[in-house]
Amino acid sequence: MILKEGPTRGFRAYTAKHLDDLLRRAGLDEEERIRVRAVATVLPFRTNAYVVDQLIDWSAVPDDPMYRLVFPQADMLPEADVTRLAGLLGNGASNAEIQAAAHNVRMRLNPHPAGQLDLNVPMVGREQIPGMQHKYPETVLFFPKQGQTCHAYCTYCFRWAQFVGEPDLKFASDDVEGLVGYLKDHPEVTSVLLTGGDPMIMGEPVLRRYLEPLLAVEQLESIRIGTKSLGYWPQRFVSDPDADDTLRLFASVVEAGKNLAFMAHFSHPREMEPLVVETAVSRILATGAVIRTQAPLIRSINDTPGTWASMWRRQLTMGMVPYYMFVERDTGPQDYFAVPLARGYEIFRDAYASVSGLCRTVRGPSMSATPGKICVDGVAEIAGEEVFVLHFIQARDPDLVGRPFFARYDPTAVWLTDLRPAFADRFPFESAATVRPMFV
Repeated sequence: MILKEGPTRGFRAYTAKHLDDLLRRAGLDEEERIRVRAVATVLPFRTNAYVVDQLIDWSAVPDDPMYRLVFPQADMLPEADVTRLAGLLGNGASNAEIQAAAHNVRMRLNPHPAGQLDLNVPMVGREQIPGMQHKYPETVLFFPKQGQTCHAYCTYCFRWAQFVGEPDLKFASDDVEGLVGYLKDHPEVTSVLLTGGDPMIMGEPVLRRYLEPLLAVEQLESIRIGTKSLGYWPQRFVSDPDADDTLRLFASVVEAGKNLAFMAHFSHPREMEPLVVETAVSRILATGAVIRTQAPLIRSINDTPGTWASMWRRQLTMGMVPYYMFVERDTGPQDYFAVPLARGYEIFRDAYASVSGLCRTVRGPSMSATPGKICVDGVAEIAGEEVFVLHFIQARDPDLVGRPFFARYDPTAVWLTDLRPAFADRFPFESAATVRPMFV
């Protein structure tokens, strides 16, 4: 599908109140629409006119990957939960009753995986510092208060809990002074990642309030911005009223001697087809920033080698650096979107083998699990046993980084917790108290 450039218009968001009308456009009947709306009471829905009008192929709905990327599907959640919520909607239940039922489902979806609440939040004395995570020694994540939404929400998003209106599930802070103070107290931190949500939802004056204080922190080598804006609203860097000011801000970060790493999420090649994306990328690169690309491997959206090879090639020609293929995390509708690790490795290998060395900066498939980022390097037969070969790209315990380890081959495994150690009674990141049976 080759998309035509539409006229440049101001940003227009579509939220849950628009969902029924959009589903009519997709050709869904009343029963199908109410079941999708039931899913949207649990998981967040937000898209915009650019995605709807220029990225989705409505003639291919509901199988179109861009449609599936932003629109909930009726079978994303357990059948019993969808039926119950659809019944409440159909019978005109009160909002309080619907939200209570939705909350009950959310709490079973592991809203904060990988120790985000209990292991990653830094402490000063006995007090947690809100809006920050510090999982690896060198890197701090900061969640700007005004950046905790997105131009559109991905159906697979592992940060869905940020967007469902439950304060206890949300990370956010506007305490930039507190962030700077924490960095100065922790000289081992050399990189800050502004994340969300999407920091690029913020206007330039607000973004500047977060970035400028970091420029005076001498130990910082890099500032990263995690964003889907190039896929969902590239006009942010081209025609928005503060586009030029934003680019000048980026240039000032580089001029201050910091590496500005623009961590761009592209889930499908379609997102790079409009000409405005190429313009936006060129303008960002002209500031001296580096654009690195990443996305998870998602069933029914990008689970073929050709899709990934196409993405990496296009990113390379546009001047971006392929960086990560992630494994869908153990949260939200993981059962719906997850690709088995064995198949994920095959997809990565076949895509990797079909691109030039300049695209092979990409790493994966990588699980951002509780002990760290674990890469599936392959499947091998060792001493007569078929095993997964894995290593830590990053780890809570720096001594584990780069060390290979092995798990028994399981063609159905989709996450680290599904694996069992091979040739040992525990994985290297497990304590001596965590002893598993050798044969299960």
